Amino acid sequence: MSDPRITSSIFTRGAVDLSALRTPAPTATPAPAQAGPPAGVPGGAAAGGAAVVDVTEANIQAEVLERSLAAPVVVFFGAAGYPDSDQFAPLLEKLAAEGGGTWVLARVDVQTNPRIAQMFRVQGIPTVYAVVGGQPVDAFSGAVPEPQLRQWLQAVLKAGGVAVTAPEDPRLDEADDALMDGDLDAAEQAYRKILAETPNDAAAQAGLAQVGLARRVSGTDPQAALDAAAAAPDDVDAQLLAADIEVLSGLAEQAYQRLVGLVRRTAGEDREKARQHLVGLFSIAGPDDPTVATARRALASALF
Repeated sequence: MSDPRITSSIFTRGAVDLSALRTPAPTATPAPAQAGPPAGVPGGAAAGGAAVVDVTEANIQAEVLERSLAAPVVVFFGAAGYPDSDQFAPLLEKLAAEGGGTWVLARVDVQTNPRIAQMFRVQGIPTVYAVVGGQPVDAFSGAVPEPQLRQWLQAVLKAGGVAVTAPEDPRLDEADDALMDGDLDAAEQAYRKILAETPNDAAAQAGLAQVGLARRVSGTDPQAALDAAAAAPDDVDAQLLAADIEVLSGLAEQAYQRLVGLVRRTAGEDREKARQHLVGLFSIAGPDDPTVATARRALASALF
């Protein structure tokens, strides 16, 4: 259903597991559309009368999973102060208004809801997912022109209430479930077992990299770490940790820029340490991700 010009590699098998967002035997009905954007998400006024909702961990089951059983839900991941996000949000809201409730626009502030961004493996903002029948069916990252966005939305609407999913791989299911449950040892063991059998499995490589990321940020105060990095731009370890936190918060492009800058400012062992860390972060998104491709070019320029 995708327009290949805008669909990115963020929508891959095993990339999104929404089971952790479901609770047993839900009985609540979806809440009515809200009138304004969430704090930190660009957009101004709601799309006059159309289904526009602001999503948090507290309401994602009702507003995304359950709503998607009746109509497609387009999940927008953004944050205020980022030009592409600020400019793209109003376009989505305008089209939601035109849609008259045929689809739901669900807005997620990645700065206040990093766990949702992590579950969707958001690597940059803006990122947009389509959820149909309780399952993500397509996605793209970055702002796209209005004609292409309209074409993509038409394809989402054609999907109707039928979920489009890739064939299940029980090995990856086991590993993904362990990662989502926070059992990092079990997740690592499961991903390594897959890679021993199929060394080039991109989903397992990404999962293993995410295990490492989760371990590095465990027990860290995110804001304190970011403040420390801002206060000490030449502290290599502080910059690496800040980049990890940004990736986990869905701000991968910002993290890549941070580490490319660090590569430019350092030399010798420090430079190689920053380079290796950046390459490791690339593996979470995969080589075909457009933000990774851009960052790789920037890294090559910084090195040579």
